[in-house]
Amino acid sequence: MPTSRYSITFSGRVQGVFFRATTLEISRRFAIKGWVRNERDGSVRCIAEGDRKELDAFVEAITHAKQSNIENVQIDTSDSTGEFEGFNIRY
Repeated sequence: MPTSRYSITFSGRVQGVFFRATTLEISRRFAIKGWVRNERDGSVRCIAEGDRKELDAFVEAITHAKQSNIENVQIDTSDSTGEFEGFNIRY
């Protein structure tokens, strides 16, 4: 059962570089649920729920995989809602 929720905003050159697809692929390696989508301001937003260790490792894996594209990562934490079935890309 998820215990934490991360609302993550990645900024930089993060659209048009397979960022969402990479995030989806990375999500399969972790026990997390949620979604990723492009935002109108050019950032990418991700909502992920799971154990904090899993969430931290997930964010680290994305940051490592897309380090040349990411200028900033902002994470807001809260309690999980348990509303997600899996992890997907939202449009």
